[in-house]
Amino acid sequence: MGIYEELVARGLIAQVTNEEEIREMVNAGKATFYIGFDCTADSLTAGHFMALTLMKRLQQAGNKPIALIGGGTTMIGDPSGRTDMRKMLTREDIDHNAECFRRQMERFIEFGPGKAQMVNNADWLLNLNYVELLREVGACFSVNNMLRAECYKQRMERGLSFFEFNYMIMQSYDFYYLFQHYNCNMQFGGDDQWSNMLGGTELIRKKLGKDAHAMTITLLTDSHGMKMGKTAGNAVWLDPNKTSPYDFYQYWRNVDDADVLKCIRMLTFLPLEQIDEMAKWEGSQLNRAKEILAFELTSMVHGEEEARKAEASAKALFAGAGASENMPTTELGEADLTDGAIDLMSLLVKTGLCTTKSDARRNIQQGGVTVDDVKVTDIGKSFTAENLKTGIILKRGKKNFNKVILK
Repeated sequence: MGIYEELVARGLIAQVTNEEEIREMVNAGKATFYIGFDCTADSLTAGHFMALTLMKRLQQAGNKPIALIGGGTTMIGDPSGRTDMRKMLTREDIDHNAECFRRQMERFIEFGPGKAQMVNNADWLLNLNYVELLREVGACFSVNNMLRAECYKQRMERGLSFFEFNYMIMQSYDFYYLFQHYNCNMQFGGDDQWSNMLGGTELIRKKLGKDAHAMTITLLTDSHGMKMGKTAGNAVWLDPNKTSPYDFYQYWRNVDDADVLKCIRMLTFLPLEQIDEMAKWEGSQLNRAKEILAFELTSMVHGEEEARKAEASAKALFAGAGASENMPTTELGEADLTDGAIDLMSLLVKTGLCTTKSDARRNIQQGGVTVDDVKVTDIGKSFTAENLKTGIILKRGKKNFNKVILK
């Protein structure tokens, strides 16, 4: 089985152009491909996993990845999947985020001469003269076709700014530029990017001729049933300072039964034969599959040692073995107390177990909160400095824990 057939078998491919040509090139290790990452935050998220593992798979098969950091396109913001305009970031913010991305990508991709490259589209997009750009590529884009693109259609009712309308042209120009200057002949991205990506393929053909072999592949994304990278309204980050290895492990440990085998197939490097056997599992065996998924992905991001710590902590807690040194911990100071105490609702919010005090109130009243394994239904419950000096363990629901201690 070639690498292209493996991608198909793992359920990764959504749409392609030039399929036979792509198959031959990828299987022969002759593709130079790019995937773009806009720098909207200072950390990648679990939602980037599919792209990162894909780059690793293809590099192992001899192909050359280009990680395109969107220092220029981030200054506009992709309207895909959005109901409103993204917050505009400063150049300094974007440069900082790009450097954070680089450090995290190095856990997946091998950079260096003859290997993977990292480039920033700010290097060419920010130097473009607007009138010259319009003269060079403007005639290659049909406004009618652009308005039919799904990424724009979903925004038309609520309003789409001309600022964002330019995003497709900028993304298309990226492929055009990389094709000419980096011998990049292939682009990968989520299937919600299909219209934007086709724009780049068509731009290359219109400007450089029909013999310009530019190819596009899109991957299955969250729109195909899996909700990856979000929990309780918050992103699951790859940065351990934003999402601890334990919380990261727990996120994957808690995926839906219906998604666990999909995630294992798409995101891990376990052999397909082993995964096919796991597909026969049911009932309590699915919990073991979730543990395997959580361990594999936590190892990739945080290392095997942190993965084992997270796994041990989770098992100790689920077995009722009490606190663990690896449990997520919130440290309070005297300034967090009022008259020497703090109420339970505030603690639930400070630990991140609940998003708001209203959320905390609802969980307490519904019997979903315990303190040191004792259910608490009193919304007025509070804890003194003396209570907190030795630490207490808060639990919301069956799987969300946090230790609180006063320093």
